[in-house]
Formats: sequence, C-alpha cells, structure tokens
Amino acid sequence: MSKGKKKKLTPVQREYQAFAAQREPRRPLLTNCLRAFLVGGIICTIGQGFQWFYTTYFNFDRVTAGSPTAASMIIIAVLLTGLGVYDHIAQWGGGGTIVPVTGFANTLASAAIEHRSEGFVLGVGGNMFKIAGPVITYGVFAAFVIGTIAVLIKTAGGM
Repeated sequence: MSKGKKKKLTPVQREYQAFAAQREPRRPLLTNCLRAFLVGGIICTIGQGFQWFYTTYFNFDRVTAGSPTAASMIIIAVLLTGLGVYDHIAQWGGGGTIVPVTGFANTLASAAIEHRSEGFVLGVGGNMFKIAGPVITYGVFAAFVIGTIAVLIKTAGGM
C-alpha cells in the first residue's frame, strides 16, 4: 500500500474508533506544559548552581566549569534513576526531564538496570549501546558535516 492512500475502514472499525474517542481521557495540556517547564527549569537551575559552585570554589572559568558540571548532573541523574526517584520525577514532570544530559543519563542507566540479569556484556553493554549508538553516530556525523562546512568556508576566504 502506498503512503498517500488511506486504508478504508469497515463500519465496525469506524464505530469502534468513535467509541474509543468518546472514552479517551482529556489530557491537561496546559498543566503538562507548566509541569515540564517547571521540572526542566529546576534541572537547569541545579546545573547552573553546580557551574557557579565550580567557578567560585575551584577557580574554573565559565567554559571549563562545563565539564565538571555535566559530570555532576550525570552522576545525580544515574543515582536518582538507580534509586527509582527519577521515574517519579519524570512521571510528574513529563518532557521537562528530557533535558539533554540528565535525560540521556537516565535512559542509559535505565537500560543498564533493566537488562543486568542478562550479563554485563550482552545485557548491560549491549542494551546501553542500542540507545547510545544512534546518538553517538549522529553526533559524530553532525560534527563531521559542520567541520567540513567550516573548512570549506575558511578555505574560500569567508572567515
């Protein structure tokens, strides 16, 4: 079947879709957006607090404080995932917990915890790579494309 054609529904299927649509609970869109904004903002504020801490007490500058800040946020996300707390935060805050560093750490830690009974290599490592692999692949490819464009512009005398 081609992408442009829609499958014709039988009367029973149309009746069922109408029945399901009537009983589908309404989602509180505004509340969900506010919760996501609040949780994402709190996560980012905590990260900003770590950056301030590293610049103030360890004499990092704003750029070099990024690495220990990210590492601290990753450690906290993994610990909260292991303790089962991050899932509760994600249930309440929804998309706000997908802030890149903590969300990715939660995803990898969840995969590791879920498949630990299958062994370290095939269970933990294999399932973590199923998730991390595409992210790493597309990240490396994007860096290659952007680097190539930057070299071409610089070579052409644009910079």
